[in-house]
Amino acid sequence: MKRFILLLISVLTFSITANAQQVTDSGYRTVAHIKSDGTIQDASYRTIGHIRSDGTVQDGSYRTVGHLRSDGTVQDGSYRTVGHIRNDGTIQDSSYRTIGHVREDGTVQDESYRTIGHAKGIPLQWAAWYFFFCK
Repeated sequence: MKRFILLLISVLTFSITANAQQVTDSGYRTVAHIKSDGTIQDASYRTIGHIRSDGTVQDGSYRTVGHLRSDGTVQDGSYRTVGHIRNDGTIQDSSYRTIGHVREDGTVQDESYRTIGHAKGIPLQWAAWYFFFCK
């Protein structure tokens, strides 16, 4: 769950281009694609979720599974706080314990700074959402 939360948070904060950007694991194997419209696809290009401009996160069937607040608070579909995304890329759980980091270059790291994935060119919050809700 921590790895999932961490990778999802990574996807949400960097600039994004018109083409889909890849999310990879630590071995640079593609695990997802995130399109500029917020559509999240798995490695086989099947739609598995959506990130809306208002911070709502939906699964592939458009059911709301989470929310990203402008202050960096990450909530589940029932509005319970499950984590926090700091401006410096630090990812924290609901108790403010650091569970990972997203670097400016898109590298996603666990709490011990081991690289667990990459989300280059993807907004930090979107990357984070992928790892919170899609893994």
